[in-house]
Amino acid sequence: MTQIDIPKEHWHNEEKEEKLLERCPPGHEGTKLVDKPATIIDVSGTIIAWYLPDALTETTQKEIRAATDLLGPSLEKSVKADGNWRYNQEWFKQGSENVGSTPGCINLSLAWFQQGHENLSDPEVSASLKGPSSENILKAIARPAAIASEALR
Repeated sequence: MTQIDIPKEHWHNEEKEEKLLERCPPGHEGTKLVDKPATIIDVSGTIIAWYLPDALTETTQKEIRAATDLLGPSLEKSVKADGNWRYNQEWFKQGSENVGSTPGCINLSLAWFQQGHENLSDPEVSASLKGPSSENILKAIARPAAIASEALR
């Protein structure tokens, strides 16, 4: 596998940042509290996010949090000091209050690695799901994944 390392001097480019701010300026100064359903769009009219308070019940939110917690060990193992751009620890920082999900990057797609290669055998499960807790993870994400899949249709 070929690894491409981007030199640190290219990680932050002041000139590009200024051009980006010029092209996409902040909409206002300060913080705006959104407390009702909203669609957030950029200056070109592209939808960036939807805010849908109470779209998921508290029970479903707890299920999602529990499923995410099960992914913690895999997420933690994914981050490496000398990792490529996808897994480098520089891009994953734990919040100051140390709450929320474990930072990391895993792929749960069936045969994701194999899709980019020819002449491989039968599709395999993602490497992230080959551990001892795989069955528990799959059971935990089944319902939340079905809800998300249907919502995105």
